[in-house]
Parts: sequence; structure tokens; C-alpha cells
Amino acid sequence: MQTKCHLSALIHEQAKKYGNRPALTFRSFGSLKWKTVSWNQFSLRVKEVSNALLNLGVKPQDTIAVFSQNCIQYLYTDFGAYGVKAVSIPFYATSSEQQLQYMINDAGVRFLFVGEQEQYNKAHRIFALCPSLERVIIYDDSVRISTHDPHALYFEDFIKLGEDLPRQPEVEKLLGQASDDDTCNILYTSGTTGESKGIILTYGQYHAAMEANDKCVPVGEQDKVINFLPFTHIFERGWAYLALTEGAQMIINTYPTEIQQSMRETHPTCMSAVPRFWEKVYTAVKDKIDRSNTVQQKLFHHALEVGRRHNVECLGRGKRPPLALALEYKVLNKSILSLVRKQIGLEHPNIFPTAGAAISPEVEEFVHSIGIDMIVGYGLTESLATVSCDHRGEPFTVGSVGRPIDGIQIKIGENDEILLKGPTITRGYYKRENLNATAFDADGFFHTGDSGFMRDGELFLKERLKDLFKTSNGKYIAPQMIEALLLVDKYIDQAAAIADQYKFVSALVVPEFRLLEEYARDHDIAFEGREDLCANPAIQQMMMERIETLQQGLAHYEQIKRITLLPHHFSMESGELTNTLKLRRPVIYKNYQKEIDQMYWEPAGTRQ
Repeated sequence: MQTKCHLSALIHEQAKKYGNRPALTFRSFGSLKWKTVSWNQFSLRVKEVSNALLNLGVKPQDTIAVFSQNCIQYLYTDFGAYGVKAVSIPFYATSSEQQLQYMINDAGVRFLFVGEQEQYNKAHRIFALCPSLERVIIYDDSVRISTHDPHALYFEDFIKLGEDLPRQPEVEKLLGQASDDDTCNILYTSGTTGESKGIILTYGQYHAAMEANDKCVPVGEQDKVINFLPFTHIFERGWAYLALTEGAQMIINTYPTEIQQSMRETHPTCMSAVPRFWEKVYTAVKDKIDRSNTVQQKLFHHALEVGRRHNVECLGRGKRPPLALALEYKVLNKSILSLVRKQIGLEHPNIFPTAGAAISPEVEEFVHSIGIDMIVGYGLTESLATVSCDHRGEPFTVGSVGRPIDGIQIKIGENDEILLKGPTITRGYYKRENLNATAFDADGFFHTGDSGFMRDGELFLKERLKDLFKTSNGKYIAPQMIEALLLVDKYIDQAAAIADQYKFVSALVVPEFRLLEEYARDHDIAFEGREDLCANPAIQQMMMERIETLQQGLAHYEQIKRITLLPHHFSMESGELTNTLKLRRPVIYKNYQKEIDQMYWEPAGTRQ
């Protein structure tokens, strides 16, 4: 049963309800040992943070910021800040010094909490350039503080400022003044096209989102919820807070690259993720099956087909499976499909919300078929995550992004743009009045920039309007749809479609090098390094043939005609990816202009 209260009081109310039950499972920085904290311990730590912040001079609606990967201290800090009406601003742990400086100065941040050495070093280097910044508080006690840095403080020493709760009467008074109109967070966009902008999120938005999601997202106190995305990401933040309101146990995964190992060690029942996670699972399972013997392949493909008919064609459409199908599924689920789930640490899966990018119908169908209830959804930071999602017990369509949550009004505007209105929608961008004036229409509907349509109560996305390509022949191309199609291939790790103002579609493709190198060795293709591999005509032909198979369902003008294999990944360091791993297309086009030009070069007298 959900605990419904102001977010500032949530952890303390849950402690009254659950006491010494486990609340958080985590690993300390650099440790391999999982530890557990009870709701009572969680509540005490939050109170100590609230008291410590008051002792540092924090006032209502002052801004603090967290520049760290996920960790237990992150949650203590956030909820401690809420207890004294401070605004908590999350920064991606991978943010550059330039981004960090901009956001601190834009929001007037007074106190910055950092995770590990990398975050501390960046904060130290830009400290003098941020006039509002007073202190840097460090979570990882192994961080080496620069000599003669009077502004740095370890989190354990910060907590001592709140020991024995010396300012608790003031904390209680501030809790009593808690208002839904107060700003809770300012979340800065990752900036695919330009400068980051701060999105204001109020306690009222959170309250509305928690209530609406409680009605359609079946997570409860029996669940163990693992974090995959950073708390900076609104999808993870909203999902984590929902889980806490429901009394679920939270497993904090600090290092994203270790997620699969963490899942195998902690056995979660729920996790929110982006499609890329499931694409990786899909390609890994397919690769393992491809390597098995013929009998095993037939058994698995049969089990997968039975799972599809049972979970997608019957349950997914609101129909009861025929008795024979139900019995066959029960046997195959226990004998074969459960083994697949066990390999990724999901012995007892409940729900797995997925959003943040387009997901291939092939991958979505596969995940359902192996007995994992993927809850596909759609949302934005401006909508405090969920706009729509699959509702358990109601029919869902593979390819849709579910049904609107309670309280959300959806209107389809010009160019099929999705417009939103409701209590979960932001009141605007921080200090951006000009932008606010254009973000909302005269009736108060927010412009999402995404196009889509409603059918039988479900929302379907078409494309991101600002990402649409227009070829020189006047055809519109949706690059994300094409890229999602390519990423289901086991030999493809990253892809960027090219088409804007060109006469046909091409793509920059980063291979999955481990598998590609294995392929080359199996086919006696000599290579000395990745550059050799990517330049080899036999490899290029093989990759193009696989792409041609994948894109058979596309219109002729949408199909990729030429590719360039890149020997290096797109990266955040080069500016080619945002902190949420979205493509920064202008940077990619600039960095690879030579390769792009080569794909469109034609000898005189030839025509494409």
C-alpha cells in the first residue's frame, strides 16, 4: 500500500511503518560486499543531513547539487535537503568541467556534493569560477583532497554536524511548512542540440506522479528494485521515488557497467532501463543460441514461440490463453525460459519499465516472450517522467508506448506534435522566460517536440520533430527509428543515420568488435587492428548484407544505401554523446564530415 505524504516526510513515515525492515542494499565505494540499511537507519541519516545543512546555514529554497554516480549518500542528501526545503539539483557524474561550471552558476548552487576522485577534481578546478559555491562535500572517503583546500569536507565529517540532531525542532518546523508549490529539483537537460536548460520540478508534480503511477504500475513492498540509470535521469529518479513510496527494497548499483553482475548477485524483481539494455540482452541470448547445437536451437526457438503466443498474443491482448497453450507454456517456462532469466539474475521478475528511446518491436516481443513483463512507456523530464505506459491487466500493443496515466491530457497538434497538460507537467524552465513563452500554447498545453497519434486508447510515437531529416529529394526520414532497427544486430554496437539534405540514407556504424574479430578469425580474414577490420571489403560486405536484411520492411527511400564502419566508439569525451548516451548529431557530423562526404562522393557521370 502506497504511503501518500509530502516527499520531505516520506522516509520518516516509512520508518514508522516498516521500522527495521531492509530499505536500501548497497556497496560502499570500492567494496565488493553488499550491505543493508533499515528504514529506521535511513530515516536517522536523513535527519542528520537535514540538521547538518541547517548548521551550514542552508535556508529554504537555497540550492544544493549532487555531482555523483548512484550511491547511498545520494539518497541521504536528497531527502535531507527536502526536509529543510532546500532545492536539490542532480548533475550527471560524467559532466564536463564546462557543464558543471555553467549549471552551478546558473542555479546559484551553495553546496556541492561529489562522489569520487574524478568528480572532486573537476569541482576543485572550477571552484574559483563559481562565486555562489561555498563548500564541496565528498562521499568517497578515499578521495585525496588537494592540499590547502579549505572548502572540501568529507561526508562523514559533514554528517557529524548533524549528530544528535541539534537543530531537529527547526527541521520539524520546516517539515510542517512543506508546500506542494515549493521547488523540489531543477534538472538540467543533457543538451543534444545546445546549452543545457534547467527544468523546474515541484513537490506537487511528484505528488501527482506518485499517485497516478500507483494506479497502473504494480510495484509493492515485496519487490526488490535495482537502479540501472543514474538518479540524475528523471526516469530513474521518478521510478526510485515511486518504489520508496510503496515500501520496496532498493538496491543501489553504483557502477552501470557492473549492472548484470549486480543483478546476478542481488536478484532484483524490478528495474527501470532504457531499450539499449534489453537490446544487449537480446543480442547476447541470440548469440548464445546461435552457438548451441541444432537440437538446443530448435528447443529454444519453440519455447520462444510458445512464450510469444502465450504472453503477447493472448495475455497482451487481454485474452485468456487456451488450456493446451497454458499448460505447454508452464512446462517450457519452468524448463527453458527460466534458465534464460536466471542468467541475467531475474529468477522472480515482476515488472521492468522501459523508456527513454525507441525500442525495436522485435526486442520488445522477445522480452515478453521469455517471461519478463516489460512496461513500455513514454515521458520527458518536463512531465516528471511518465506520460503513458503499459498498464498491467489491460491490453497492450507491441510498438505502442502504452496508455496515458491519470491526470494527463494529451492533444495532438500541428505536425502531429504531442501536447501535454496536467499536474505532472513542469511550470517552466529556470530563468528562461522567453523559452517558457514558446513552450506552452494559449491553453496551457506543453509542446513536447515529439510527434505521435492515439489509437484505441494507446499512444504511438512517430519521431522527434527536430530530429527529422529531409533528403534532397524532399522525403522525410526518422533517424532514431532506423538506428533502433540496426541496434538489434549482434555485430552493431552504435549507429548514426545520415540523410539531412542528402539524396539517400547512409550510416556511420560502430561494430561490436569482440564478435566481429571472432567472425574475422573464423573466416580467415587477416587484420592487425580495428582500423584494418573496418576497412576490409569482406567485412563491409557482410555488415551491409545484414543491414539489408534488417531493413527489408522500410520504404525504399528510408533504406540505408551505404555505410562506413568506424574503428572507435562515439563518446561523451569527444562531445558526440550526451550524459544520457544520446547522439549529439551536429558534433558527430562535424567530427566525421570526411567519412560522410566519402559516402556521397560519385565519379563524374554516375548517378545514385
